[in-house]
Amino acid sequence: MTAAALAWALAVGGLAYPVSVARTCRRGSWPAYRTAAWCAGVVAAASGLALSPSAGDTVHAAGHLLLGMVAPLLLVLAAPVTLALRALPVDRARVLSAVLRSRPARMLAYPLVAATLDAGGLWLLYTTDLHTVPILGLHVLAAGYLFAAAVVGVDPAPHRARFAVRATALVLAAAAHGMLAKHLYATGWGAGARVMYYGGDVIEVALTALLCREWLAPVRRPTLALSTAHQG
Repeated sequence: MTAAALAWALAVGGLAYPVSVARTCRRGSWPAYRTAAWCAGVVAAASGLALSPSAGDTVHAAGHLLLGMVAPLLLVLAAPVTLALRALPVDRARVLSAVLRSRPARMLAYPLVAATLDAGGLWLLYTTDLHTVPILGLHVLAAGYLFAAAVVGVDPAPHRARFAVRATALVLAAAAHGMLAKHLYATGWGAGARVMYYGGDVIEVALTALLCREWLAPVRRPTLALSTAHQG
């Protein structure tokens, strides 16, 4: 699958969100800022896919940041699962709820597992030539989304990890990302490694701020109850 095919797939997936918003708004309302976050996330992901590794290390590092860090955070803040639970018919929403409650889903959503898939995957990709393979851009986006959702997700989660676990996962992932950028700098990436290092810091600070805001001002998380999900 080429980067162009991935971009088309992303565009098709991106259209499902506004369609779901339209269906949800027939019964109630949906926050405009979440729709804006989704649109910005799709644009960031598409831009990251469009930045070819052949354009140089700096451009490729910028693409990595857009695809693996900026886009996932924006998409997570758009609360797509909450929207889906509201927009889907009850029977399909029950299926989605069951998937979210399944053991594999809970394991993947555990912060330390998500951090390992995200940071560990990046180490594997960037210490080999795999980072030049277009299809693996999908892994970068998916792993980044999974990690952001595990740490600061706003969607329903049947077994959300404690704050201390999520904070630990964030610190470890940030350290692994910083070490990777330094390793790439030492192996000749130069400006590209600096973009990855300092750009990653910005996103990690944003994640930290969101996590600390939750800690300082606890809010009630949505549940997977379909009666709640289908309220207007």
